[in-house]
Amino acid sequence: MVLAGCAAQEQSGTPAHQVTAWVAGAGAGASIGTVEVDIKNVDLAFRQHDPAGEIRSVCGLLVDDAGTANGNLPTPDQQLSDDLTAAYSTAYDAGTDCYNGANGDKKLLATSATLRVKAESQMATAIDRITAVTGKAPSTTTTTVPAGSNVDPFGS
Repeated sequence: MVLAGCAAQEQSGTPAHQVTAWVAGAGAGASIGTVEVDIKNVDLAFRQHDPAGEIRSVCGLLVDDAGTANGNLPTPDQQLSDDLTAAYSTAYDAGTDCYNGANGDKKLLATSATLRVKAESQMATAIDRITAVTGKAPSTTTTTVPAGSNVDPFGS
């Protein structure tokens, strides 16, 4: 019953209202933020020359989180859906190449690095789209918000 109410909110009203309702209901800002943090953690693991097992762990987390975030799609806005699909798919591929190359496959690791940069750019494009449609940027904080709270997903 509650989910039906959320879906109805996303399907009625102005485009700004629909996207705002989707961002809040899907936790989109936090999903974007989580994938961004995962990418930074992968980069950090490489800068610190972490062992292959630890690199696999952070790469696997990127794969999992990108897949989970992709499960929140589609959005009420086709361009935003396309932007996020591209970003999450790129992040997923970056994580997969990183995981598979963790033992030192230079080609896979180079591809992963390129894809991580591309995914960050694609997520910035998606945030720009949310901002263009709603008039405000979503908060991408990864801090957990208690269920049922009325916290503004735009951090206003």
